[in-house]
Amino acid sequence: MNYLVIIPARGGSKGIPYKNIKELGGKPLITYSIDIARQITSDENICVSSDDDKIIHVVEEYGLSVPFKRPAKLATDNAGTDGVLLHALNYYESIGQSYELIVLLQPTSPFRKKEHIIEALKLYSSSVDMVVSVKEASSNPYYNTFEENHDDLLEISKGDGKIERRQDAPKVWEFNGSIYVINSQSLRAKGMSGFTRIRKYVMDDVYSIDLDTLFDWKMAELMLKENLEM
Repeated sequence: MNYLVIIPARGGSKGIPYKNIKELGGKPLITYSIDIARQITSDENICVSSDDDKIIHVVEEYGLSVPFKRPAKLATDNAGTDGVLLHALNYYESIGQSYELIVLLQPTSPFRKKEHIIEALKLYSSSVDMVVSVKEASSNPYYNTFEENHDDLLEISKGDGKIERRQDAPKVWEFNGSIYVINSQSLRAKGMSGFTRIRKYVMDDVYSIDLDTLFDWKMAELMLKENLEM
């Protein structure tokens, strides 16, 4: 399988300003993803897609060439992931390189390991649209997730509401944002929102941390200090 590793890093983060290049444990956050990508492929197959000159500068100072600057229209709050990924694929095809797979690594998941990506890749086959990393969901629609009915009263989201113990409810999963192994053909044909054949790769909570808020960041710093991510 030939794959392109894409690390998307726009400059417009609001929860943690410039979080993609904010130092965590003594180095810019994005370098965690670059380091892992370099353990599974060569630099020519690693693409940092960014609209921001500061981020591009940090990445190139780290020794990884950034092949293009992402168009501003693909870096707004409303821009979808599909457009970012297809823009990168189209660029590489324009210079004679085509890829069967995309391995999407978001910079906000610094604690993934090489073996996680390799194991996710082993789960991939051309019959699926995507292999995605997940963790067991903290809330369960069969047990403790509710919706309002037409009388503004809460009803269990799924099932008949008769499940009294969490362990008796069917397991449910949530994307943890760490690893996406995407079929390039499926992406072009129907976009990620149209994917129906998705295979899960399970990761535990320690490796599933996704840095979105300052609280998340403090937790990551604590994990590094206590060597909890090892």
